[in-house]
Amino acid sequence: MTPPKVSDIGTTAEASEAPPAVSVCVETMKNRPDYLRTAQGRRQGTGSFLLQGRARGDDQPLVRIGFTASKKIGNAVARNRAKRRMRALARQVLPSLARPGWDYVLVAKPDATIARDYKDMLSDLASALASVHRTRT
Repeated sequence: MTPPKVSDIGTTAEASEAPPAVSVCVETMKNRPDYLRTAQGRRQGTGSFLLQGRARGDDQPLVRIGFTASKKIGNAVARNRAKRRMRALARQVLPSLARPGWDYVLVAKPDATIARDYKDMLSDLASALASVHRTRT
């Protein structure tokens, strides 16, 4: 029996999809008071979710992220799908665009978070982060 042929297609695809270099440490928020403090900060709505963000004001170079999907999103399966998609967005975008010392919360929108194209969600998160970080006068 001969072994299967090894194609060179898989090796080039793996090399081109290397994860970006992580510039900040990202941690998930677990306590309700952290979510409530972040909700009092800046907000930016997009077509697929709402981004809330605030500077903590401490000297830790840590970025914290939280995810919220209420029952308005749908049943447990839909809520989990929405949170999974938002976690994937955060893993891909936050290491390069987030600011150290900030907290962020992504809030799912009914129908939009699950149905919207992933590439559109990536651009939504990048523009929302830029808007939240813009200095206010």
